[in-house]
Amino acid sequence: MVLSSLAPLFVLMAIRGNCLFPEEYFVAACLALAILPSMFLWWRVRNARMQNDIRTLVTGPTEDHRGHVLVYLFATLLPFYREEIGNYRDLLAMCAALGLIVFLFWRLNLHYLNLFFAIARYQVFTVSPPEDENPYTGQESFVLITRRRQLREGEQLVAFRLSDTVYLERQP
Repeated sequence: MVLSSLAPLFVLMAIRGNCLFPEEYFVAACLALAILPSMFLWWRVRNARMQNDIRTLVTGPTEDHRGHVLVYLFATLLPFYREEIGNYRDLLAMCAALGLIVFLFWRLNLHYLNLFFAIARYQVFTVSPPEDENPYTGQESFVLITRRRQLREGEQLVAFRLSDTVYLERQP
């Protein structure tokens, strides 16, 4: 999911080109890095729907993540837009920066930021488990991708499981 969220960056890199590698190889590699992870994400959503990999979730306190889109833009797209890949040191520095961004997005649970979800008008919420005395209730928060504009506490939702912490709400 992290690499699919970086697809716009790889498209920009393909458009800008470089002077280090032959054009056809560089463009092919950038487009592969943009398309393959997005296809894998699409496959994961399709597979979860076909296998009916659903969970009933109960919402607790929620946090809207519309503000995280700005973090996404500043962390990924803007620093690399002006980056020139003129020699191997530039390439190594860019790869190290990309690795750091991937690690941070993964570690800070921002891997769900995706241009395709935004285009499809999905909202992203972090949902904390409801506060109750049941020791078997989920204790960890999860990310819910939904078309709803808001969630009410205590609401029951049916969602497809994309990963252990990311769910896509099933549309009625």
